[in-house]
Amino acid sequence: MTRIAFLDVDGTILEHGSVIADSTGPAIRRARENGHLVWLSTGRSAGDIHPDVLAIGFDGAITNGGAYAMRGDELVVERPMPREDVEELERYFEAHGIHYFLQTHGGVYASDGMGPVMTEYRRERHAQRAAELEAQGLPPEQPLWREPRPVSEVDRDAVAKAVFVSPSTDTVAHAAAALGDGFHVIPGSIPLPGGSNGEIGQAGVTKGSAITEVLSVLGLSAADAIGIGDSWNDVEMFEVVGTPVAMGNAVPELQRLAGRVTTAVLDDGVHNAFAELGLI
Repeated sequence: MTRIAFLDVDGTILEHGSVIADSTGPAIRRARENGHLVWLSTGRSAGDIHPDVLAIGFDGAITNGGAYAMRGDELVVERPMPREDVEELERYFEAHGIHYFLQTHGGVYASDGMGPVMTEYRRERHAQRAAELEAQGLPPEQPLWREPRPVSEVDRDAVAKAVFVSPSTDTVAHAAAALGDGFHVIPGSIPLPGGSNGEIGQAGVTKGSAITEVLSVLGLSAADAIGIGDSWNDVEMFEVVGTPVAMGNAVPELQRLAGRVTTAVLDDGVHNAFAELGLI
């Protein structure tokens, strides 16, 4: 029986940075060799997925939190935000001094203050990881990040979602109340030391909605679908697949929502889930 697994990227395949457990790639390739399908299901833009992740090989990818899905060169889901919603988001961010990214299918665009904030965060994460590797007697990794393009260059008819970083701790709740029911506002997964971060997309456009469309295109049942993730943008994925699995590094509430929990991202979480579920 063919099953299909949908895998989040950051915190599931990839530790927040550039580290993939040695067992993850072989487990994914073995599952595919065994006749199962493995798709990415990420909040990232297709143009912003780490090349080491892409090199593993997948049958397709849901990106931008469900706004897009690709199977090879075929775009099977395409749900950009209406331009007026994008402009409303930007007005909200600018009125409240919030840094933000706008994501399209192909790339990421940053407001004036967002690039420096994220560059400093990534430098700190790389330094932390380098110290961990040095303590283990391992060579340092090469940092990999792309400086985003300025938001002034974005096509506002092609924006899929926004990611924000705010100095206030309550921006997720405030944005949800201020923007209303037409938007889907959730906490983000960037482990920053203070303030808050989150993601905003169209109401009804989620990883779950994209998975439902992908399953229909492929002629597969939700009962045969597995969803593995660690973040708040994985909730709707958990709701539509027959077998939801939370990572061991997910917060306890997400683990309870999934009902099934594997080990953490660098503790062979994907491999152990695939083994337990009989994919490998």
